[in-house]
Amino acid sequence: MLYVSLRQYEYVCAVGRRGSLSAAAQYLNVSQPALSTALTRVEAHLGYPLFIRRRGATMVLTPQGRTFIEHAELLLKDAARIEGSETSSPETTQLRLGCFTDLAPFLLAPALQHLRNTFPSVAVTYVAGSFEGLLNGLIDGQVDIAITYDLTMDAGFARKKLFDSTPKALMSPDHPLATASNVTLAELESYPLILSAEGLSAQHILGLFRQNGLRPTVAHRAASLEIQRSLAAHGEGIGISYASPPSTFSYDKKRLVSVPITDQDAAESVVLARHGTGPADPIIDQAERVLSDKLNGA
Repeated sequence: MLYVSLRQYEYVCAVGRRGSLSAAAQYLNVSQPALSTALTRVEAHLGYPLFIRRRGATMVLTPQGRTFIEHAELLLKDAARIEGSETSSPETTQLRLGCFTDLAPFLLAPALQHLRNTFPSVAVTYVAGSFEGLLNGLIDGQVDIAITYDLTMDAGFARKKLFDSTPKALMSPDHPLATASNVTLAELESYPLILSAEGLSAQHILGLFRQNGLRPTVAHRAASLEIQRSLAAHGEGIGISYASPPSTFSYDKKRLVSVPITDQDAAESVVLARHGTGPADPIIDQAERVLSDKLNGA
């Protein structure tokens, strides 16, 4: 006799994929109490917890929970094949890609092309947003997978590294450091900085200085990468950015010099991120493999 229904298997897998009851409930279009009740009954029947629950924190799969969901996913796939028929119309599928704003001009279009070539019958949409916006989108189920920097994500997010990014110091050609082949954070400390207005990005840069015992001065917080580049080209300070277009001119046609920052702890990973540490939806799992292969080292 089956003591756990296919619906309950589906509920548990959704929580594992989405990382929270609220995101799973929205994804399945069911109430959160219904999910919570189903999960409690399954765990009571099994005699062991599938998730670690902490107030105000993401639900993290236990080792037993991860194994349970791996088996449950296979069972659900088999059930779907049995219920399906060759004449039935295919279910509409959507894949929602997120990309951090500064990375989008470099990685978004290639990522969309790779995904659409791989999934011709899937509706691929995207959103370019801030760190906080993408994290909230992943948690709420509005974004399936995101290309972003490996910042501020806890153990409730699954991540695959694409490549490491080295920050650049942006400055006018007549700046005293413009002829250097590379610079360190210590060499930049005495010059006014131009940082991104994106809060987490600026906090990360300032944190790098602080952990090296440095206290720089911030002259500007730019709302976009091109504003930052323009301010730097006009001598308003030194911009620090991980995203650096190959052009040696700003939008207003001012010469700009880009010098690598060589501190070992300054490099930051660009990752593919999704919410939930359990097995991914098959489409998302394949999308991760495709983007990891195509964008690795981009």
